[in-house]
Amino acid sequence: MERFKRKIDSYLLEWKESKYKMPLIVSGARQIGKTNAIRNFGTQNYKYFIEINFIEENFYKDIFDEGYKVDNILKRILYHSPLLNYEPGETLIFFDEIQKCPNCATSLKFFREDGRFDVICSGSLMGLNYKEIESNSVGNKTDYIMRSMDFEEFLWAKGYTDKQIDDMYSYMLELKPLPESLYNIFLNLFKEYMVVGGMPLVVKNFIEEGTYKNVLTLQRQILLDYEEDITKYAGGLDKAKILNVYRKIPAFLGKENKRFQITKIAKNAKNRDYIGVVEWLKNAGIINICYQLTNLSLPLKGNYDPSQYKLYFGDSGLLIASLDDESQTDLRENNNFNTCKGAIYENIVADMLASSNYELFYYRNTKSTIEMDFFIRDNNSLVPVEVKANDNSTPSLIKLIDKSTYKDIKYGIKLQLPVYLYLVNEELKDVSFAGFYLQKLINKDNKDLKLEGYSNSNVHILSMFDKSYENSNLVKGLKVKQDGSFYKSSKVLNDNEINKIIELTNESINNSIKNIEDAKFSINPKKSDDFNSCVYCPFNDLCFKTNNDYIEIEKDLSFLEGESYE
Repeated sequence: MERFKRKIDSYLLEWKESKYKMPLIVSGARQIGKTNAIRNFGTQNYKYFIEINFIEENFYKDIFDEGYKVDNILKRILYHSPLLNYEPGETLIFFDEIQKCPNCATSLKFFREDGRFDVICSGSLMGLNYKEIESNSVGNKTDYIMRSMDFEEFLWAKGYTDKQIDDMYSYMLELKPLPESLYNIFLNLFKEYMVVGGMPLVVKNFIEEGTYKNVLTLQRQILLDYEEDITKYAGGLDKAKILNVYRKIPAFLGKENKRFQITKIAKNAKNRDYIGVVEWLKNAGIINICYQLTNLSLPLKGNYDPSQYKLYFGDSGLLIASLDDESQTDLRENNNFNTCKGAIYENIVADMLASSNYELFYYRNTKSTIEMDFFIRDNNSLVPVEVKANDNSTPSLIKLIDKSTYKDIKYGIKLQLPVYLYLVNEELKDVSFAGFYLQKLINKDNKDLKLEGYSNSNVHILSMFDKSYENSNLVKGLKVKQDGSFYKSSKVLNDNEINKIIELTNESINNSIKNIEDAKFSINPKKSDDFNSCVYCPFNDLCFKTNNDYIEIEKDLSFLEGESYE
C-alpha cells in the first residue's frame, strides 16, 4: 500500500530526538494505519528495525516467560529469528498487537531502565485491555492515540503541499473569506472527504480510481470487521448489547433530538443493564461520546451528566456507509449532505474536535429553548459551537451570547448591528464609523438609557461623535484610563476589526441573497403553548412539517421588569 504522510510521522521524529523518551504505546482503532506508520518510521530512521507481531507470530509470546531482562529478551528473539541484528543506540524494537501479550507491557520498565534500545508498541484499541496494560507499564511508557486521517492528511494524500494548505488556513486565521475559486476547490475537497472518510485503504482506492465506485463496499466491509472484532474482544460484557448500541447510532443521529436513549433501543432495555457498553465502544476507538452539560460554567468535566449523551462515529465516512440505501443514493447522486437532519455535519465536527484532543460536550436546557451542538473551552472561557446544515439563523447561539447569566461565555459573532453598518457604507461610501449601538426602548423608570454596543478605538473619530468619550455620558461602559488607553471592560474595535466585521457581513448578506434567488431556504416553524406560526401560512395544509419539526419558543417578558429587549 502506498505510503501516505501522516501527522504521527512528525510526532515519532520528535519522540526519537527527546532526551527523556520512554517506550511508546501507539493505540487506535483497527485499519487506521498504525503499523504502516511505525514500520516506515523504523526503517527510515534506524540502522536496525526489529518487528514482532504477536498475532501473526504467536510463538514470540514466550520471549517473556523467563523474565524481563533486556539481554535475555533479545537472546530469545534471536532463537526464533537468528538473522535479526541489533546495535545499542541504532535499533528500534517494534512490538505489534500488544493486546495479545500483556507481559510485553511489563517488559517496558526494563527497556526504559536499560536505555540502549528504543521501543514502540502498538495495539488495536478494540482488543486492548487498558487496565492490565496500564498496571503492567504505569510510569514507564508514553501513550499516543492515533485516529483515522483528518482533512489535512486527506489533502496531503491528494497531493496538496503544506504551503497550499497554510495559504488556505491563513484566510481563516485572519477572518477573511476565501476567494470564490479557492473556496469552491476546497469545498469540493471537503465534500469528498466527508463521503470517503479517513480510513487509509478507502482513501487509497478513491485516489487511485478517481471515483466512488468501490468506496461504499470497502467502508461496509470495515463496519463488518468492527462487528466481528466486537464479538472477539468484548470480554465480560454482553456482546449482543454492544452490537445493538453500535448499530443504532445512525438511527438516533437521524432524529431532531440526537441524544442516544438506551431505553429505546430494545424492548425493556434499561440503562443499568448497559453500564460500560458505551464506554467500551469509545475505548475501542470507533465512536466519540458527547456528554450533556448540566450548566454552562467551567470546568466542563465537573458539569456534565454521564447518563445523557450523543454518540458519533469516529469516522464520518463510516457513518455515511451505515445509512440506508435511499440516503446513500440521495447523498452520492444528489450531493445532499443535509440528509438525516444534519447528522453528517455534526458527526464530522465531532470527529474534528476529538482529533484535536477536545472532549465533547453539548447543552440543552430543560425547555429545549436553547440547544448548542458542542462546547469547547479556551484558557478562561466557554466557546459554543453551533453546526448548521444551511444558512438559517442561530437563535441558540445568540441567546447564549446575549444572556448575562452565562458568564463563562465571553465571545461570539452577532451580525444584526453590522448589517446596518453595511447598509450605511453602501449608501455613503468610505464613511468612518464611530461605533454601532442599540438603546433600551423599554426600561423600568426609564433609567440608564445609554447606548450599548461597540466603539471605534480611534479617539479622533470617536470624539467627533462623543466628546465625553473619556468617561462617556452617551455610551455604557466606555471609559479611558489616565494613560489614554481604554479600560478592558470598554467595548472598542480598531479599524481592522471593524473592516473584518463588514467583510463577514457583506459575505453573509450576499450568500443569503443568492440562497433566496436559488430558492434555498428552510421552513422552521415556531410554536409555544398558545402560539403557532403556521396559522399565518396559506400553504399549511400542504406542508410536510410535523409536530416534531417545530422549534419551541419561550415567551420572555422580563424586559417589562427593566431588562433590555430587542
